Order: sequence, then structure tokens, then C-alpha cells
Amino acid sequence: MEKLLQVEKLETVFTKDKQKIKVLHGVNFYIRRGEVLGLVGESGSGKSITSLSIMKLFKGTSGEISNGKIQFNNEDLATKSEAEMRKIRGKQMAMIFQEPMTSLNPVMKIGEQLLEPIRLHLGFKEKQAKDHAITILKKVGIPRAEEIMNEFPHQLSGGMRQRIMIAMAISCSPQLLIADEPTTALDVTIQAQILDLMKQLKQEENMSVLMITHDLGVVAEMCDRVVVMYAGKVVEEADVFELFESPKHPYTKGLIGSVPKLGQKKDKLDSIKGNVPDPSSLPKGCKFAPRCDVAMPICFVDEPQEIRLENNRACSCWLYNEERRDTCV
Repeated sequence: MEKLLQVEKLETVFTKDKQKIKVLHGVNFYIRRGEVLGLVGESGSGKSITSLSIMKLFKGTSGEISNGKIQFNNEDLATKSEAEMRKIRGKQMAMIFQEPMTSLNPVMKIGEQLLEPIRLHLGFKEKQAKDHAITILKKVGIPRAEEIMNEFPHQLSGGMRQRIMIAMAISCSPQLLIADEPTTALDVTIQAQILDLMKQLKQEENMSVLMITHDLGVVAEMCDRVVVMYAGKVVEEADVFELFESPKHPYTKGLIGSVPKLGQKKDKLDSIKGNVPDPSSLPKGCKFAPRCDVAMPICFVDEPQEIRLENNRACSCWLYNEERRDTCV
């Protein structure tokens, strides 16, 4: 399938106390048309910053892209101005944010917020825009759509607000939908409904989806391929079935091993020791080495480069660079 989005050597920095701190370190991945790509990792691994970099949503922050390309429809978004990006956001690519209550304007009615992108990107007049908005609300399973157009976000439940966010995101039929932890704040039954809705919309609209999550259950259910991030870098990429069947990177193995299993008879759950390092004080060599149970001397000296494995898999680990590992250990 044709690649819709290709991120190449992406580096993003934030300025703190006049010092530039790099938070993304040469991130590489791609999304095909009609594909769901999972982006996984612990909090602080760089998942959300990657999504904000793709959308160039740095207004009000010190963040900026310092290097790399973001090829979308054969255009490099990294070189686009803010005015050019405003024409792309909402129409060609859209985003569902992690917490709908902070993403929706609390003092604006739902209808006003939903109509804004429809008028802006589709050029519809008042009646046509309103009819389109009501159709989209019904499509995402909102009951009494006409009444809810006149209500405020605080009058709706968490699940309903998330459906409103999805409706706003798909209102202009984007080619790429970025979903940043879309089910985190919802209870289990509502989570299942939202995931079913997203699967249905993806099939109907043939959208590509970047699913950002730390929930491996969501990944197993939704994704075609998976990219694993750690400390601002991609450490593994694989087909979803291969990743769960045979994870390669020690970090990926740790993530999968930390998932509770039915019938598990242990006093405590497995976990990965330590924490994701602070971007301003990253360790030398492999960033995961201080937490890795199979780390070798070279892991604390040199950072591993990406190695292509069978079935077009990729992994950044010295375990898979035998020639260099044997000469350096």
C-alpha cells in the first residue's frame, strides 16, 4: 500500500532556561493509506510529542522541530508555515486529544465548536453546515443530536464528550486521524464502545490512524503494525501479531511481560525496574541500558543503530548487531 505519512529522522527540541533540550532523537516510521499504526511506550517516551510535532502544534510552548522530514501526501510538513498548517489541520489530518474536557471549550456550545471546522474547511453555509454536523453526531452514536448542539461540554458524560471530539475530528473526512490515548479517561464499557466506533469509521472512511497508547490491549485489538518508543527514540517496529508473538527489544519484552495475564498466580505483577530518563539528563549509550537485564558493556558506551530484521522488522539493540557486539564487548 502507498505510504500516506513518512517521518524521517525527526528531532524536536524545547528551550528551558535558554538551553535547548532534545526530546525526539531521529524518529523514523511510516503509515500506509488505510492502516492503523500503534505508537506505544511508557509515559515520557515521546509519543505525544511525536504527534504534536506531526501536527506542528507548538503554539504557546518553546517546542520546535530542529531536524528531519514529515512527508504527508508527498509534502514536507516540517517546512510549512503556521498559515499553511491551519489549512491542513482538521481537513487532511485531525487529532483526538487525550482528555476531551480540556480540549473542548467549556463556554462554547457543542454546535458552535463542531460547526467551526466545517465552515472553515468545507465552505458550507449555515443550514448545510448544521445538517452536516447533525449527521456526523448521529454517525458517532450521539442520541438527540439536534438538542446536544445547544448544550455545553459540562452537561455531557465523559464518553459523550469523547464522541464529540471524534465527530469534530472526522467532520471534514481527514485522510489521517491521530488518536492520543483516546480511551484513557473512560470506563471499560465506554472504552470498548469508542474503539468499536473508531474501527467502524476507519473501515467506512478508509482513514489512516495513528493510535497513541500505553494500553497493549488496545494495540492488539486496533492496530496493523506497532512502533515502540523509548526516551524519544523508536526502539522496535513490527507487525502487531509478530510483536506479541516474538518481541525482540528487551524494552518491548518488558512492556508485554508487565501485562497481567488471566490465571496468573504470582504475588506481584512483573514490572520494568526504574523510570524513563529525563530528556535533560539522558544516559550515555543505549538509553534503556540502566533498566535492562541483558545489557552488555557496549550498551553503556555506544547507542545502537536500527537493524532491519526478517519480515521488514526493525530493532535498535546491540543483541542484533553480532559483528559489532563481538568486537566491542
